[in-house]
Amino acid sequence: MKPIANLDEVEFDDVEKKGIYTSSRALFSDGIGARKLGYNLTVLPPGKVQCPFHCHHGEEEMFLILEGEGELRFGDQRYPIRRHDVIACPTGGPEVAHQIINTGTVTMRYLALSNIADVDTCEYPDSQKVSIVAGKRGERGLRKMFRAETTVDYYDREKE
Repeated sequence: MKPIANLDEVEFDDVEKKGIYTSSRALFSDGIGARKLGYNLTVLPPGKVQCPFHCHHGEEEMFLILEGEGELRFGDQRYPIRRHDVIACPTGGPEVAHQIINTGTVTMRYLALSNIADVDTCEYPDSQKVSIVAGKRGERGLRKMFRAETTVDYYDREKE
């Protein structure tokens, strides 16, 4: 396995077309032998958003803007972003929730990097959802997304 990927040659194998959430991602970390980090190249058309506003409790993310400009929504703030900006999205709650929005007139391209956690929980503050993913990369055994308001008591459905 060759431990190198050229960003001009990666294959876009994760394509989203969900209205405003439209993007293409090349998930290439496994292909070059990464074990504890995940890498992808994201292409985001003008006026689009890569994913819903969210925060991770297990995986920290970093983004490097390669082309284009837009806006980073981070916690309760908004920041302009442009070529060569490096963005840190640490683990935590809604105060570090994040979202990249292409507010420019040209396609945005950015490199994403994160640690790979065996267990990650994401919160989605806008839609009040929670996701839980557990298992090793490529073998995710548990994937659940639910509405936060469906929280139940610890002993719910347990025999007494």
